[in-house]
Amino acid sequence: MFREKLLKSKALYTMEHSLIFSKYQVEKSLEILNSDQKQGLSSTEANSRLRETGPNMISAAQQVTTFEILIRQLKSVIVLLLVTAGIVSFFMGHLIEGFAVIAVLIVNTIIGFLTELKAVRSMEALKKMGLTSTTVLRDGAAKVLNAGQIVPGDIVLFEAGDIITADLRLIEASKVAADESILTGESIPTEKNIECFFEDKILAERGNILFKGTAITRGTGKGLVIATGMQTEVGKIVKVTQDATDDLTPLEKRLDHPGQQLIWVSIVIAIIVAGSGIVSGKDLKLMIETAIALAVATIPEGLPIVATLALAKGMWRMAKKNALIKKLAAVETLGATSIIFSDKTGTLTENKMTVRSYQTDTQYFDLDTPVKEQPDQYLRRCIDIGILCNNSSLKENEVDQFIGDPMEVALISVAQKLGIDFNQVKKDNPELKEVAFDSETLMMATYHSTEHSSWVAVKGAPEVIIQKCVYKIKEGKKVELTVQDKEKWITHNQKMSKDGLRVLGLAFKTITDCDEGAYEELILSGLVGLLDPARKDIKEAIESCTQAGITTIMVTGDQEGTAIKIGKDIGLIKEETMSVIHGKDLPKSDDWTDDLKNKILKTRIFCRVTPQQKFSLVQYFQSHNQVVAMTGDGVNDAPALKKADIGIAMGLRGTQVAKEAADMVLQDDLFRSIVSAIKQGRIIYSNIQRFVVYLLSCNISEILIISIAAIVNAPLPLMPLQILFLNLVTDVFPALALGMGEGDDTYLKIPPRQRHDDIITKRKWGLITLYGAIITLCVLTAFFYTLKTTQNEHIALTISFLSLGFAQVFHVFNMRLSHSSLFINDITKNIHVWGAVFLCIFLLIGSVKVATSRSLLTLVDINAHQWGIVLSASIAPFLIILILSKFNLGIKA
Repeated sequence: MFREKLLKSKALYTMEHSLIFSKYQVEKSLEILNSDQKQGLSSTEANSRLRETGPNMISAAQQVTTFEILIRQLKSVIVLLLVTAGIVSFFMGHLIEGFAVIAVLIVNTIIGFLTELKAVRSMEALKKMGLTSTTVLRDGAAKVLNAGQIVPGDIVLFEAGDIITADLRLIEASKVAADESILTGESIPTEKNIECFFEDKILAERGNILFKGTAITRGTGKGLVIATGMQTEVGKIVKVTQDATDDLTPLEKRLDHPGQQLIWVSIVIAIIVAGSGIVSGKDLKLMIETAIALAVATIPEGLPIVATLALAKGMWRMAKKNALIKKLAAVETLGATSIIFSDKTGTLTENKMTVRSYQTDTQYFDLDTPVKEQPDQYLRRCIDIGILCNNSSLKENEVDQFIGDPMEVALISVAQKLGIDFNQVKKDNPELKEVAFDSETLMMATYHSTEHSSWVAVKGAPEVIIQKCVYKIKEGKKVELTVQDKEKWITHNQKMSKDGLRVLGLAFKTITDCDEGAYEELILSGLVGLLDPARKDIKEAIESCTQAGITTIMVTGDQEGTAIKIGKDIGLIKEETMSVIHGKDLPKSDDWTDDLKNKILKTRIFCRVTPQQKFSLVQYFQSHNQVVAMTGDGVNDAPALKKADIGIAMGLRGTQVAKEAADMVLQDDLFRSIVSAIKQGRIIYSNIQRFVVYLLSCNISEILIISIAAIVNAPLPLMPLQILFLNLVTDVFPALALGMGEGDDTYLKIPPRQRHDDIITKRKWGLITLYGAIITLCVLTAFFYTLKTTQNEHIALTISFLSLGFAQVFHVFNMRLSHSSLFINDITKNIHVWGAVFLCIFLLIGSVKVATSRSLLTLVDINAHQWGIVLSASIAPFLIILILSKFNLGIKA
């Protein structure tokens, strides 16, 4: 019955509970939900509704199981080729080759599995909200229940410090304010009341609704539960987060592509070679062995290993700079970033309200400019009012740390900054009573006594204070505040507001009786302007991003004036090019006009935006081939964090939900740490690009060596097990050393890559083929010369194996940047490269000198003359490529 009744109402039908109920009077809301303001629901009715609506919990998306992640690793052409090669090897009785191929398959699978395996716990973090205890009216009595038992129609009792566990329509409110920053991004607590609205209001302006997950900072009251679980505003965000796909990062896509291309090329070559051999009457077993060798030569077995270790090294470097990476491939993604969507509060700003200016009747005080003299009587009166009309207090056992409303903390902090002892001010003016801030009067007052008199300190909305005041102080005397005076003060207020300041009016009056009203016959003292200031280092960081070709865009839930002020301070916008879009002017993305779309691409500040709008903006810029990074700290940021190419959560103030949805967590919440991560990402990408060129050129040489030998009906110059040895041992170490390069600041002076650029361009493929062909030419020359002069296939096989191995090791020095010198460059200065070269030389010599390895690899020991052939054949490719590089054929970063 309950659900049937609600389904008939507009509220549940539209699923816009908070928007619809914000328009209903209290009585109408109670009637729709069949609830009683004084009695609440009966236990029987509540249990019945709980069965119908389900528990007040955030449902987590079904997580991918460990087994499913494991199966994913086996769904690729690489695995198919390896499995086929292994099965054929076993079938032909080549047990060692078969087991070696299976070992490679296992290594690849483990690496892919461990890389992909990460727990998606953001939904679990949200789900914990449902475990909070809540006080509700049941059967006419207040009861403390687990929040999961709350149902629509319950009456919730709350007070300052409580966490709201469902969406509530306020039905009673006494000076209520709520911290909604996790939903709206607004840094200042939102005033709440029971008044209804008659027009649509955005989330941040629904003043009669309390939202699940927000915190009560002041006041007491009652709320009618209008939505629970996934029907709450937080639930809707969770749904969007669940729907956001965890796409492959640009790096994962780029690394996958060249390997796939090489595999298909190899398959075609294998079919041609095997087919032509069988048609010409060659031995079937020989053709199968050739096909296996080609398949093994094709697969860049070392690529995932080297990529994983290189990314892990980058992750370690970033962690030292306070950027914690949760997913390895995200290390590089920042290097490809072209757009950074940044939250304002705490990322671009200090997340700390600060008094920026005072306006008295005689003077404007800009506190950005040091006050050289002691405050005059007018400024001192303003400061004293801010200290006394104030509920913030010192933290226990702390000297200068306060707790309370951020604006009130700022009013005390500025007194310290100006050398005023706020404790002495309070001691000299003991408080008699307080009239708490009221959302209807928009003012607060405190009564104080002094040695000679009593007086009232008042602060509140400037327009209200100005209208309430009838006097001002001029030359130490109380004189009437004229209409012209009020107009002047209104102009002062407008100017300060235009500068993005949050303005408070300050007033006072002397009294003879504490029963006297607080807000009559007031004397106007002045205005105070506050601002959450920009971080001192942010302007330089923004400039670094601009120099690197990265566009920074502010996406905030805060007010337009404040956003513009911060945007100007940090150099994000300039007066002549200023473009700001308000959330109310952003309809659903399906309704965006062409003019709006063009404006969005040029806009640098989006204010008062909703979580869905953040998500849509990320999606829209991605559709324009931009790689988008998104910073955030609240529940409201989670969908966009997950949708972005890389989500960046704040480590100090970020919610658990945001951290779990993100790919990277800033442990110091500093924007400059993002810039450092971008630099490291670009360095890592350059390193990866070079070792991919290195590995693939080595693989190309192996393919060509086997293919050419098969075509000319020669013995195989390489056996499958020998190729595996080269690919997993002597190729991996030099490639890994290339991945350890540290780079320099020049990487922040080049534009980001295009979103769909391959890691290997056409030019790079040309170089890979050229390098492979040169190595092939030198190795086959040594192989055929030895075969002709010795008539011994085992010696020729050993010569070709060693020549290829050493040629590939020396080939690492060809990976230097084209603009660098021959002897002093990023390769020769890389100590890891030298370590890898000496290790590989040791392993290659050991492969023929140690009896066991010599037997397993089908090698023989060779004499000094034959070692000379190996040395000549292996050094020749390096020298040839060195000469060709003089014709601008070198590697470029």
